[in-house]
Amino acid sequence: MSQNLYSLLSSRFPADMSRDAFRSPGGVRLSYAEFEADTARTAAALRAARVQPGDRVAMQVEKSIEAVVIYLATLRIGAVFLPLNAAYTPSEVQYFLDDAEPAIFIQDAQGFVAGARDLAPDPWIEPRGADDLASIIYTSGTTGRSKGAMLTHGALAANALALHDAWGFTPDDVLLHALPIFHVHGLFVALHCAFLSGCPMVWLNRFEEAAVLEALSGATVMMGVPTFYTRLLAHPGLTREATAHMRLFISGSAPLLESAFEAFEARTGHRILERYGMSEAVIITTNPLEGERKPGSVGFPLPGVDLRIGGGEETGVIEIRGPSVFSGYWRMPEKTAEEFTADGFFITGDVGRRDPDGRLWISGRAKDLIISGGYNVYPKEVELVLDEQPGVRESAVIGVPHPDFGEGVVAVVEGQGDEAALVSALRSRLAGYKTPKRVVFVDSLPRNAMGKIQKALLRQTYAQIFS
Repeated sequence: MSQNLYSLLSSRFPADMSRDAFRSPGGVRLSYAEFEADTARTAAALRAARVQPGDRVAMQVEKSIEAVVIYLATLRIGAVFLPLNAAYTPSEVQYFLDDAEPAIFIQDAQGFVAGARDLAPDPWIEPRGADDLASIIYTSGTTGRSKGAMLTHGALAANALALHDAWGFTPDDVLLHALPIFHVHGLFVALHCAFLSGCPMVWLNRFEEAAVLEALSGATVMMGVPTFYTRLLAHPGLTREATAHMRLFISGSAPLLESAFEAFEARTGHRILERYGMSEAVIITTNPLEGERKPGSVGFPLPGVDLRIGGGEETGVIEIRGPSVFSGYWRMPEKTAEEFTADGFFITGDVGRRDPDGRLWISGRAKDLIISGGYNVYPKEVELVLDEQPGVRESAVIGVPHPDFGEGVVAVVEGQGDEAALVSALRSRLAGYKTPKRVVFVDSLPRNAMGKIQKALLRQTYAQIFS
């Protein structure tokens, strides 16, 4: 029996294929029947371009429904989908093309799909095994060469089915989709949940507060990054009335501030569901749909996921094993071997701890650990205290070279305030070695497209602050 992911997704399309698959502002609608026909014609176009099963299909485009069509068409023909951030420069893109050697590189999704509409739909779905490669997702590469995480049909299917169940998706849902689709969050997590439900998506090509608030009245579920929620909180239109039609708000890809969690609940009555994932395993843990969602915690491992804290310590590097974990890094066997333990656990590089009841709390990245004067400082612990201080919207704590301590703790704060007063306030809450030796105020913290703060850039920017 074929394990092609497309076969699974399309088997859950609605019985009434005239139902909307996509709804866009301005009244533009695409039915499931039209969408399925587009994927079949685009599959024919890819085959006409001599793309074979196992070949890579690279795509760098702005977000569009046509880009989703190309993704599913790639699955249909058994090729390997390689999405690239539209913000990448030509030199950055060249690295990915040289490394992955795609059979085709698409930079105009609308044009490619429009051309395919002149072809007859190709109904053939290439048989694939669970271990066959479905996609390569390149990591950010902030500490060296970007690595291509290889995700199989079986891994993506296992994660999609687990999330669909964990988050209670039904055909009655309508997913508000405002995420980018070059990353696992918008591409796999959001799309797969919708397709497995056969439900419509309200499709926004980008996140804009006014457009999202208007769309909420016609949706039931929204997935976003923390920046989405902080921006909505800054808009006066975020009210209980505006969110009355919603059943679930989900946040991920970066830590959600507890203050944002609490403010969102106060304004809307909704408790955001936070989860934890990464390119190499899609979603790993989630807070419960029914039950307590604790601010600051990313919840419990999904069914089938084994999760442990490495080293046997209370706080340490998170290690995971399960059906949705990637099969390795593309053409990097040595790096792959380094990232797995002898008993098959993937070493995530994230630091965390588990409660007695099994909930996971993330402390940060292992590479962000600061060793100051021989003491370990976990940035997240300092940031939680900082973010409670008046005038601080959000903070990022980093370690930079220090002549006496090896590394000095520096806080980069989004907001305004007095450095000496803030340091003094922190001393009453933190051990001396954890207290920042310098505080820098900025208008905004640098972030990548998924809303994650770019700490590597901050370390570079403030590397000489103690010189």
